[in-house]
Amino acid sequence: MANKIINIKEFKFREDVGDPFLARMHHIDYYPNGNENQEVRKEDLEGKVLGEDFNFDDDWKMYYGQKVPGFPMHPHRGFETVTVVLQGYVDHSDSFGATGRYGAGDVQWMTAGSGMQHAEMFPLVYEDKENTMELFQIWLNLPSKNKFVDPYYKMLWAEDIPTVVEENETGSKAKINVIAGSYKNRESLPPNPDSWANKKENNVGILTIELEANASFTLPKISQTLNRNLYFYKGASINIHGTDIKSMSSIKLNGNEEIEIINGNKKSYLLLLEGEPINESVVNYGPFVMNTMNEIKQAYKDFDDTQFGGWPWDRKDPVNPKDIGRFAKYDHNNVDYRK
Repeated sequence: MANKIINIKEFKFREDVGDPFLARMHHIDYYPNGNENQEVRKEDLEGKVLGEDFNFDDDWKMYYGQKVPGFPMHPHRGFETVTVVLQGYVDHSDSFGATGRYGAGDVQWMTAGSGMQHAEMFPLVYEDKENTMELFQIWLNLPSKNKFVDPYYKMLWAEDIPTVVEENETGSKAKINVIAGSYKNRESLPPNPDSWANKKENNVGILTIELEANASFTLPKISQTLNRNLYFYKGASINIHGTDIKSMSSIKLNGNEEIEIINGNKKSYLLLLEGEPINESVVNYGPFVMNTMNEIKQAYKDFDDTQFGGWPWDRKDPVNPKDIGRFAKYDHNNVDYRK
């Protein structure tokens, strides 16, 4: 019998997942109370090195933000971002005038395609308590034929994402949120139209999993070529095929085996990323992902010439009004408000 576990590594902030994915980032920041402008208070910024703050020794980071944490205006071309928010809020703004705010349990799926600029800011909406932020951002590659498609983004709201709840013989429950792909015949919401995930034969799966103590769930056998990665980011321990694995582990699994995951005596949280490889050359350079270095050079030239549509906002780090709640404004005629 082939090995069910290929390898186990230490869980890190950013990891290369492997084709068809490019990277997986995990942000967790225990931000303090905000001020009336949803910014970090001046006294809390003392000692921070602003402009590029990735100090993992601190409880929270400003990243590229100066007053509001996050990632001000920046360009992308040639791939997709899937942003899964676990705690806190993200404010989105882009070069096409779209904007929105999404929060715990929501997922934003953005196809950069031929090129767009966007900002991802983490507003501190609470003045009377801490503003914890936790999210995964997943970079999913586009095949060469789709690298110049029109940019596109959509929201997968928490209340709309299909969920499977399983109970094992101990009475313990597993909750599986199906962001992409399927689990136990429960299909995800449709991915973006030009995504590698949009064809079922590419077997792209993105699942978030919550396991009660002693709960279990089983990944099906799919294919010999499937790239399957399980991220155990919170809990005590799980067991896979007789191997005990501690939390904060990245586990590469065999995609051609049925694999049962059994939780230990504490609630656990996991992320699954899997898919068939695109099997094309990849050049990942800064904010662009293309197939050749010449295409990377052309991306920089195109951005210099066009700014990928410009920037319609009056600041590089836009935030939405504090009390607006969750919403997505795709254009003037298409606004989706949520509670």
